Amino acid sequence: MESSDNVKGEGNSANKFLIVIGREYGSGGRRIGKMLAERLGVSYYDKTLLSEAASRLGYSPEIFASKDEKRPSLLRSMLSFNLGAPTANIGGSTLSDEKIYEYQSRIIKEICERESCVIVGRTADYVMREHPNMLSLFVHAPREHRAEAVIRRGETTDMREAMDITTRNDRNRASYYNYYTNREAWGRASNYHLSFDSSRLSDEAILAAVRAMLSGI
Repeated sequence: MESSDNVKGEGNSANKFLIVIGREYGSGGRRIGKMLAERLGVSYYDKTLLSEAASRLGYSPEIFASKDEKRPSLLRSMLSFNLGAPTANIGGSTLSDEKIYEYQSRIIKEICERESCVIVGRTADYVMREHPNMLSLFVHAPREHRAEAVIRRGETTDMREAMDITTRNDRNRASYYNYYTNREAWGRASNYHLSFDSSRLSDEAILAAVRAMLSGI
């Protein structure tokens, strides 16, 4: 592991940094996030690890485990907002999708107050938009390139189905992000500090660019 002596780390809260990563499905965003966290000597969080962190902080881990990056259906949203109807059951009590998102956001904020870290997904860039040392990234690639990654991961052996998988997951992520942030900004370059095409840049080139950018915040 490379030394993180030259980046802001675990001093007072003003010195903590945060890297948040949005990604197209199959683009390698999670892999890059893990590599960044390892090189910088900080914690990495995705849905699974955020669920574990929620448990350590005294929340039900099901807040993350039960919800993927999908916006609630239109009917559920209308019932939740207008009638207070529940849409999920956490720890024996019913919670709306919006309440679950509120808890997720609270957990992300608590983590970022405690430590420098890398977080993938969960609209963390929006949740932590007031963080003074946040760096937001978006990782993308042509659909064919991402479909090949889906096949390599064993999700399917059919190229057409793999492309459908990437399209469906991208649509879900965009809908989730845009719904909870109330802005049509998922995947838009102007919404992020850095945007990378992982089919044209090596992981090492991306890591070097992020480290260079991080040293300036």
